[in-house]
Amino acid sequence: MTRALLRDVRRVVVKVGSSSLASHDGMVARLASEILALEGRQVVLVSSGAIALGYKKLGYKTRPKEMAKLQAAAAAGQSHLMHAYETAFGKEGAVVAQVLLTHADLADRVRANNAREALAALLDAGAIPILNENDSVAVDEIRFGDNDQLAALVVPLVDADLLVLLSDVAGVLDGKGARVPVVADAREAAALVKPSKKGLGTGGMESKIEAARRATLAGAAAVIADAREEDVLSRIVAGEDVGTLFLPSENRLSARRYWIAFTLRPRGDLVLDAGAVRAVRRDNKSVLAVGVLGVRGDFRAGDSVRVLAPEGDEIARGLARMPVEDALRVAGRKTTGDNVLVHRDELVVW
Repeated sequence: MTRALLRDVRRVVVKVGSSSLASHDGMVARLASEILALEGRQVVLVSSGAIALGYKKLGYKTRPKEMAKLQAAAAAGQSHLMHAYETAFGKEGAVVAQVLLTHADLADRVRANNAREALAALLDAGAIPILNENDSVAVDEIRFGDNDQLAALVVPLVDADLLVLLSDVAGVLDGKGARVPVVADAREAAALVKPSKKGLGTGGMESKIEAARRATLAGAAAVIADAREEDVLSRIVAGEDVGTLFLPSENRLSARRYWIAFTLRPRGDLVLDAGAVRAVRRDNKSVLAVGVLGVRGDFRAGDSVRVLAPEGDEIARGLARMPVEDALRVAGRKTTGDNVLVHRDELVVW
C-alpha cells in the first residue's frame, strides 16, 4: 500500500532533463498535457535544456566547455526553451512563468523567502512556474551543480508532497538490470549505482538518487521514472507501479536544518576525536573545542562547516559559532569561556 500515499499529493515538483527533452520531438507538448492533466494539484516544473538549445543557435558544433561560451549558450537557449513551453501550455489555456535561480539566491535566507513567496503567489494564481538555473550568470561558486539538486531544494521551498525526476530509464535498476519498485532508504539505492567518473553534478543516476534522498528528508515522496512512458505523471499520482518510489523519511528535517544540511556550502572542516564523535552522534551533544583535533578552511561565524571523524568521514554539518582563527586558537583545549564551536541546535547529524 506504499504507493497509495501518492494519490493524496497536492503539490508536485517535476524535473525534466535535457536528454529527456531531446529524446522525443513532441516531449515539451506532451509534458505540458501531462502536467495539466493533474487536476486539483499544483505543479512546479524544473527544466533543463537551455544550453543544449542555445549552443546550436550560436553555431557551436558541440557543447562548449568554456564558462563564457556556456553562459552565452544558456542566454541564447533560455528564451527558445520558454517559448516552447509557453506555446505548449498556451494551447491548453495555461499560463507559465519563468523563474531563474542561482545557488546564492537560496543560500541567502531573505532572497530564499522572497523566492518562496513569489512561487506561492504564482501557484495561487494558477500559473505553472518553470524553474531553471540562471546559467547565464552562475559560475562555479554559485551553481547548484545540476537541476536535480535544484529540484530537491525547491521541494521544501514550496512545501511539495512529491518530487518526480523524469529520466531516460525506468527507474533505479538492481544488479540484474531489473527496476527497483520501492526504496525505503536512499542509501540502499545509492549502493546499486556505480560511481560516475565525473562525480555528482552530472545529472546521472547518482545525482537523481541524491536529489530523491534530499526530498525524502524534507518530508516528501520522490519518484524516478522514464519520461517516455505514456501518461507517466498521471499514473504516478494514481499510485500505479511506475518508476522507483522513494518513501518519505521518518526523520524529517525542519526547514532550517534542511537549509543547513543542503543549501549552504561548507566553508571548512572540524575534525573530531573519537570521544567527541560519540558525543555528537550518540548523545546529541554540541561540538566543543576540547574534542577538536583539527580545523581546516576559511570560515566565519555563521558559515557552514563539515564535522568529520578522525578517519575523514563526514558525520555532521552545522553552523560555526566562531571564525576559523578563533577555532584554531581554542581547538583541543579546555577553555573557561565559550568553547562551543557548533551548537547542537544548529547541527545536522548524518
